[in-house]
Amino acid sequence: MSPRLFEPLKIKSIEFKNRIGVSPMCMYSSEEGFANNWHLVHLGTRATGGAGLVISEATAVSPEARITPDDLGIWKDEHVEKLKEITAFLESQGSIPGIQLAHAGRKASTSSPWQGGRYLSPEERGWQPVAPSAIPFYDDNPEPEALDPEGIGKVISDFREASKRAFLAGFKVLEIHAAHGYLLHQFLSPLSNQRTDDYGGSFENRIRLLLEVTRSVKENWPDDLPLFVRISATDWAEGGWNEQESVALAKLLKKEGVDLIDCSSGGLVPGVNIPVAKKYQVPFSEKIKKESGIMSAAVGLITTTQEAEEVLQQEQADLILLGRELLRNPYFPLEAAAALNAETDWPNQYLRAKRQK
Repeated sequence: MSPRLFEPLKIKSIEFKNRIGVSPMCMYSSEEGFANNWHLVHLGTRATGGAGLVISEATAVSPEARITPDDLGIWKDEHVEKLKEITAFLESQGSIPGIQLAHAGRKASTSSPWQGGRYLSPEERGWQPVAPSAIPFYDDNPEPEALDPEGIGKVISDFREASKRAFLAGFKVLEIHAAHGYLLHQFLSPLSNQRTDDYGGSFENRIRLLLEVTRSVKENWPDDLPLFVRISATDWAEGGWNEQESVALAKLLKKEGVDLIDCSSGGLVPGVNIPVAKKYQVPFSEKIKKESGIMSAAVGLITTTQEAEEVLQQEQADLILLGRELLRNPYFPLEAAAALNAETDWPNQYLRAKRQK
């Protein structure tokens, strides 16, 4: 069989040269939300390394949407200029630039991981986190502020305006972050959403905000460009969001014009037992792809060419998103092409290093 990893993938007007993408990974290297040369080099290196899709890290739609004060942002027009420089470079290397729009919700206002990842008070560059309900992520954290109707309206508006800036910045794929315990995921799960209004209780109410955000984004995001949604397919916790709800949600998102579900898991509550192993999240991408009829992306401990190729050959996903492996080895796609005897473009500047047959 011919290698699937290097088979082009066309979604709407965009064709990805291969099925290897850079998963969104926070760099915690911004000031006031601005991208800088770290982001240019980090993302640009993965493009020269051959990834067909390069998705920037979780990019905050408002200052209070950040996980840390060091997060990337797109809440004001001034953020666009540097992002535009980055997307232009990614495209010059044959990669499609993508952006993930995010709101941290109750997991906001913390220090960066290498600074301890602890809650930051307003006196320490922090701010008041918001959430569907006044339930903190950690028991010893202050309670987040439960969003009122005005606050929910602001979240929807912030995503709408961020999608406009994302297009102006040159991104060709937009992903809505509704996973890993951040705000939209917090609304999905009954463990974090104990509201009694139209945004809580039933499945239909808990998914309402995500559907409204999706519609708001589409007001500014062109119909011919791909729209992804990342979800945590399960909370790995009793009484939490689960696989069956994920399938039902995926069907509805497809009707809303979403093209692909990026299938991760967990992150909503601490201390859960997650059976981490090779390709442990692939069953989610397979289930959603087969039962919802929507394209899916597999992510999570896929670290070898063989593993990635097997997922595609077995029709368990349409796209492979790599995180840590591309941090360790930005040139994984070039090496995978050699291992599979597949043709792929090398940067002209690197041709002297290409192995000759």
